[in-house]
Amino acid sequence: MQIQKNLTLALAGTLMLTSCGKLGELTADNFTVTPSPMEMVGGQVPVTINGRFPEKYMKKKAVVTVTPVLRYQGGEAVGQGTTFQGEKVMDNYQEISYRLGGNYTMRNTFSYVEAMQKSELYLTFKARLGKKEVNVPEVKVANGVVATADLAKKAAWTSTTEMAADAYQYAIQQTKEAQIKYLINQANIRTSEIKGTSVQEFLQTLRDIKADQKGYMLDNIEVSAYASPDGSMKVNTALAQKREQSSKKYVGESLKKNNLETELDTRYTAEDWDGFQQLLQASNVQDKDIILRVLSMYQDPEEREKQIRNISAGYDELAKEILPELRRARLTIHYNLIGRSDDEIQEQLKTDASKLSVEEMLYAATLTEDTKEQKDIYFRTTQLYPNDYRAFNNLASIALENGQLNEAKSWLEKAANLKGDATEVNANQALVALVSGENDKAQSFLAKATTAGNYNELAGNMMLASGNYVQAASTLKGKKTNTAALAQILNKDYAEALNTLNAVARPDATTAYLKAIVAARTNRDNEVVGFLKQAFEKDPTYKERASRDLEFVNLFNDSSFQSLVK
Repeated sequence: MQIQKNLTLALAGTLMLTSCGKLGELTADNFTVTPSPMEMVGGQVPVTINGRFPEKYMKKKAVVTVTPVLRYQGGEAVGQGTTFQGEKVMDNYQEISYRLGGNYTMRNTFSYVEAMQKSELYLTFKARLGKKEVNVPEVKVANGVVATADLAKKAAWTSTTEMAADAYQYAIQQTKEAQIKYLINQANIRTSEIKGTSVQEFLQTLRDIKADQKGYMLDNIEVSAYASPDGSMKVNTALAQKREQSSKKYVGESLKKNNLETELDTRYTAEDWDGFQQLLQASNVQDKDIILRVLSMYQDPEEREKQIRNISAGYDELAKEILPELRRARLTIHYNLIGRSDDEIQEQLKTDASKLSVEEMLYAATLTEDTKEQKDIYFRTTQLYPNDYRAFNNLASIALENGQLNEAKSWLEKAANLKGDATEVNANQALVALVSGENDKAQSFLAKATTAGNYNELAGNMMLASGNYVQAASTLKGKKTNTAALAQILNKDYAEALNTLNAVARPDATTAYLKAIVAARTNRDNEVVGFLKQAFEKDPTYKERASRDLEFVNLFNDSSFQSLVK
């Protein structure tokens, strides 16, 4: 019984060997993989396999399907297979000559997962001769994936965040305007005009400035007097000058009553054709368009008046509706509203912050460089002014700068609920998406943040994450961030990358890790361990990555390196 069993197994083995022998084995020498090692680009691992079937390999009735499989710990990625046929097979696959053999090219792309850094690329074969399946052993053709581009997520942490600005102004420019109207051919100021609303508000502003000279700052007062364009130029010039003098005198007396001093800028306009045209355009005067054409055709004032008078019906309306409005003097106060000084704001913040406006609160946060104090001020602002998105956004910015992703997301969610279209909120949400590896979301948010101050930097990050290294490096040129340095590394501009890394404002573990990569790529192996040690001290999770990172393959057998990554 045992003898029969052994004979059965031997026969099965013989049949297998015979079956294998019908096509034979292929070796790694029959294949070239580009790039080798493979490389992650934009979240994908593209690979080109050039293969050759040797002479007298492909039997005339053979059909062989070649499938690339990328195997890594915990899984595998199966690529797209390509099928070839012998000369007597009646099908539509690529035909391979039995006598000459043949070359072929296969292109595949695998979706990247982190475990692929330590992986093996195999070619598997499904073959048959006629209707009979035969076995062709698989062949290993490449080892590992260089995934330096995957550091884009970590590199994005040193990117600039977008703070929402305050609108606080120490001095806010203000104007107050009044108008005094005159009767035809007169320059005296009537009591009825002084009692008018605009003049009374003008006087009240002067009294306010006098009463609170700490809160108001008077710049100057302008006095502009006019005569309407009817009548001779000589008469109108004299009349406008008299109106300038009377209005100037009135303003001067008003300043004296309030014990105020300021510069008086006075002027007169003999014939106010500009004002005439503006009022006419806004009116319903008959023949308005004809009169406007006259103004455009004639520049001489007397000729203009003559032609307009010829339009008799229109002129009567002008005399009633337009010309009286031009016999006037315009009085304009230029002053500033004065806010709290920096010291006063800081003192009020200590004693009772509730008395500060939202603009003063947001401005107060800019008066310190201490992040903890800034965070406290913005938090108090959210309590005092819960409907203003800016403090929530700025708390998110601080959280991002400190590497606190979940906290940043929480603050941004609140900011977005208040003002989802805010440029700063969308810019920071784009950055959150980038560091989370959610590139589609990042692109969506970025499209709503085109006016953000850090838009170009975020766009450069987006280009890098998408595998557009040249464009990313160009867009990020001059930026001193890990992302800019990574783009330079991937473009093999190592000297510039090192300069960038040395100038990063908030260097972190990724900064040190990128320095180690630059050292490894420029054959300075003696510096690699030192930079890696700095990276591991700030972020121990980099140890596992470094242990399988092909950037350091030359050190895999180095005792110092092995000891460091344990």
